[in-house]
Amino acid sequence: MKKLFSLVLVLSLLLSGCGGAAPAETAPVQTAAPETTEAAATEPVLGSAPVNLTFWHSASDEAGVLMDKYIAEFNASNPYGITVKGIYQGQYSDATTLLKTLLSAENYSELPDVMQMDATGKMAYVNSGKAFTTQDALAAYPQPGFLEDYLPTALTNWQFAGTQLGLPFATSTTVTYYNADLLSAAGWDKAPDTFADISALYADLTAAGRTEKVLQTIPNSPTLANWLGQLGSYLVNNRNGADGVATALDCVDSGALETFLTAWKAMYDSGALLNEGSSSDLFISGGVAVMTGSSSNVHSILTKVDGAFEVGVAPYLRVNADAAYGAGVSGSCVVMFDSGDSLRKAAAWEFVKYLTSAEVQADFAAGTGYIPAHKGAMDTAVYQDLIAQYPQYAVAYQQLMDTPETITSVTVGPSKDFYYAVMQGVSDMLEYDQTPAEAAEILEDELTMLLEDYLRSNS
Repeated sequence: MKKLFSLVLVLSLLLSGCGGAAPAETAPVQTAAPETTEAAATEPVLGSAPVNLTFWHSASDEAGVLMDKYIAEFNASNPYGITVKGIYQGQYSDATTLLKTLLSAENYSELPDVMQMDATGKMAYVNSGKAFTTQDALAAYPQPGFLEDYLPTALTNWQFAGTQLGLPFATSTTVTYYNADLLSAAGWDKAPDTFADISALYADLTAAGRTEKVLQTIPNSPTLANWLGQLGSYLVNNRNGADGVATALDCVDSGALETFLTAWKAMYDSGALLNEGSSSDLFISGGVAVMTGSSSNVHSILTKVDGAFEVGVAPYLRVNADAAYGAGVSGSCVVMFDSGDSLRKAAAWEFVKYLTSAEVQADFAAGTGYIPAHKGAMDTAVYQDLIAQYPQYAVAYQQLMDTPETITSVTVGPSKDFYYAVMQGVSDMLEYDQTPAEAAEILEDELTMLLEDYLRSNS
């Protein structure tokens, strides 16, 4: 349990910010006034009066500096008299808690016009009754082919029941980092690909007289969803909660959960795995040979290692040789709320389009390590210079392009409880030497109970 508490602390620190290179200059994005539908023709148009918007965000450290810059540039460059007030609301989970509080109290006037949101807030937004979705905006201000400018997998992450909720802003995936020097000492010239490779690498390191472990981590609900997706399964039904509210597990009857647990336990039993919360500190200090983590950490890790060893980046570890390659999308999107004011909604849409434009996305990628979700960002000089200097960035983008649709993020109402229940269940299997079948049954009971409790409380 102490190890689990340690993971919570580390996770909180990792989520509080992201590393990045010095931000590049971003050209102001000028946009034409949005076209309106016939029904909205009598509404006031942008530019007819000043508009003030409130924007909640969770960008801190390098990302926070960049976000402040984007807000200032938008305020100075938009031709409609729109002024955005950015408010930092802490970590995503903090912002979601505040959102739920306002919705519960029906304090709708205090809702922001635009909000940066991660998966913890997705269902609260869906159920708010005050959503002004991207799909709503495209109906009100038609722009044929608009969504075709964004990476499909990034868009899909912010859909629910066929509705495009928001647009991707900070996009990432999970990749494998490796210490090429340690691998070379074991006689390896390429990254491990599967769980079995992790065990084989440990055996070769040990034979070479090295004492390092290979991997340090405990699975959680997002990483478990990735590995189950590689096996052709979802963690929960309704396509991991993307097509409707998740009501049951989807990985038990197929045997995917037990297959994963069997491979995970074999890796632990080989001695290669530390059943501890993943920490970039141990990887950076050379204490483990491999680390799985967010692609947004590439520059931060390269900077902290500072040439002490060669850092390689490879696709996300696979469960076994039959598993598909890839990992789902994570990060955040920007969503809008229905203020009931037509000018504010139109202005909010202009700001959302600006934040997700090719120029801003390329600049944000260069400054933080996130993957630009706008296809046009790939062609900018800023992003081309970035991958020329740090070719490790290109791995995440290519993985995102290659990941099959079955590997998708998980959306459940009790998201935080699900997250830690998965960690506890997998950790207990290893610590108490449960069989994979026993652990699968315990996890099924625990996760099903969480889903049922949530459904009863929100019916």
